[in-house]
Amino acid sequence: MSFLGEVALTAFFDGLFGKLSSSDFLNFVTEKQVFEEINKWKKMLRDIRAVLDDAEGKQMKDQYVKNWLADLQDLAYDVDDILDEFATEALGHKLTSLEEPQGIKNKVQKIIHACFSSKTFMFNNKMMSKIKEISARMNDLATQRTQLELRGINGGARSNRLIQRLQPTSLVDETQVYGRQEEKAALLELLLSNGGTDNEASVIPIVGMGGIGKTTLAQLVYNDTRIQNSFHDKAWVCVSDDFDAVMITKTILQSIAPDSCTNINDFNLLQVKLKEKLAGKKFLLVLDDIWNENYLELTNLLSPFRVGTKILITTRSHNVSSIMGTVKAYPLQKLSQENCLSVFTQHALRANDFSGHPEVKEVGEIIVKKCKGLPLAAKAIGGLLRTSLDYEAWKGISESEIWGIPEEKCGIIPALRLSYHHLPSHLKRCFAYCSILHKDYEFGEEEIILLWKAEGFLQPASPGTQLEVLGSQYFRDLVSRSFFQASTRNKSRFIMHDLVNDLAQSVAGEICSKLEDDKQLRFSKGTRHSSYVRGRYDGMKKFEAFNQTKHLRTFLQFPGSSWAPEGDCYLSKHVLVDLLPKLRCLRVLSLKGYRIIELPNFFQNLMHLRYLDFSHTTIKSLPDSIHILYNLETLLLCGCRLLENLPSNLQILVNLRVLDITNTPSMKGMPFGVG
Repeated sequence: MSFLGEVALTAFFDGLFGKLSSSDFLNFVTEKQVFEEINKWKKMLRDIRAVLDDAEGKQMKDQYVKNWLADLQDLAYDVDDILDEFATEALGHKLTSLEEPQGIKNKVQKIIHACFSSKTFMFNNKMMSKIKEISARMNDLATQRTQLELRGINGGARSNRLIQRLQPTSLVDETQVYGRQEEKAALLELLLSNGGTDNEASVIPIVGMGGIGKTTLAQLVYNDTRIQNSFHDKAWVCVSDDFDAVMITKTILQSIAPDSCTNINDFNLLQVKLKEKLAGKKFLLVLDDIWNENYLELTNLLSPFRVGTKILITTRSHNVSSIMGTVKAYPLQKLSQENCLSVFTQHALRANDFSGHPEVKEVGEIIVKKCKGLPLAAKAIGGLLRTSLDYEAWKGISESEIWGIPEEKCGIIPALRLSYHHLPSHLKRCFAYCSILHKDYEFGEEEIILLWKAEGFLQPASPGTQLEVLGSQYFRDLVSRSFFQASTRNKSRFIMHDLVNDLAQSVAGEICSKLEDDKQLRFSKGTRHSSYVRGRYDGMKKFEAFNQTKHLRTFLQFPGSSWAPEGDCYLSKHVLVDLLPKLRCLRVLSLKGYRIIELPNFFQNLMHLRYLDFSHTTIKSLPDSIHILYNLETLLLCGCRLLENLPSNLQILVNLRVLDITNTPSMKGMPFGVG
């Protein structure tokens, strides 16, 4: 069954245009017919690119648009593969030419040129059938675009892709809140203290992922009697994703002086009047759910507030916190299992625990574990079960993914999806790719950056930008927006909350698939990125899921249980001999941790490879044919304790940037030109 995610193609298309316009590519396209078809591609792709914003917005409500985008995404991958074939062939010819000794090169230059011209001609002709097939599909999609009435959106306009949400107010039922007493006390201490700067308001940020309970904590503080007794006035504004400084200021004014701004819409007059009203007063302001990261707009909003004003803000963005905060941000953590259970039972059973309903206790505890300490998830699913004490209904929820629950019945889904919608296109692509990371897997920043780089996701705005620096910026942006969180066990590594991982899988759709707990038995033919958990004995049957994946780009595996340690796992030889050579579009290949002594010569079939990981295997050497992997950027051989040498022609790999040979005690030396 096809599983369509939310397609975000803007960054992908920008990358395609860069490749179509590169001088190396254009110089290599020698056949007139090929050149003409490529020019048609450029025009059609530009026309399609012009309506992408409209289509990406409409896909939320229009299944036909969603299907069109899915077909377009499939086409974009195939176009990218063809352009990569051209680029690889061109680089191969160039490097082969450079390998010739100088004397011979001078004597037979004309012969070599004629030979290469002939090979180039043959390659162009060979590619023509693929190009024509792509052109036909592109024409069909262009026709459908017209039928779907997709239109270009002006640069400043914003697609109405976000479903309207009922905004929270300042009111809260404290009897339904659990596990936030310490956090409430800490914030009250900050708000009631006299500390702060001499001439500005004190701004205290509460930061955390969607659904963690930031708004609830702010409500608890806002309604505390000590706050009522300590401030002359207070105001609550739900800012949300539509930042309007005029409306925010007006709402604040109306809270403290209802009749003072009825007909005023001028931002300057509103701010002046607000400053006058607050003069000499102690004032508490809560700005809930801030997304805007524009420094000037945020600082302008805060202009009327001076000493005596305390501002509590809630946000998912660490960038917002850094811009607005005058004290260190308060990072809100997930609830304990016990408190999460109390939230769930309160909404499902109107009780603090399962003591009154022992028949659903066991299955209820399974459901609570799925919530992973996220109070909004516990509340939403508890509310879903409130009308039923039927064991089978509860069991059905316990065995399903939260993302399988209808969106109109489960508030956690739109709450988390909103975070994704606010990402720029290049980050959407990187985040969706991370759906192949297995739950609870702790990853390093460099590890993810190298994978993004290999997949072609890092697209610099200017030629001089280092991809590693750009990748670090992408990664830190996702950390800042709470998609990645620092591990509690190792601060140098990161983790995705289970529900954020589910979100990634939801938006990625069938493009990204993983073998996990035998839930996914067969990948779709549209799957491009895949992963699986390494077992002690991985036979060919396990990899039957890959039979349809002819265009697979990512073959990545992750460590399994402790009884299958790295270096002591076994992989069927059929995977090396029969499966991998068929995956001709692979960019990423990891065989980490297997007891592989000798690698077959399959590299001639894997010319697109950028990333190879043979770490903690038992190989003694690499095949000499590895030198034909002209695109290879990362080669990981860490912990290959039996590895004795590297191929002598490794220096030919001009794109190789990372070579990890740490902990290889049998290594006898490095090839000439490498190191």
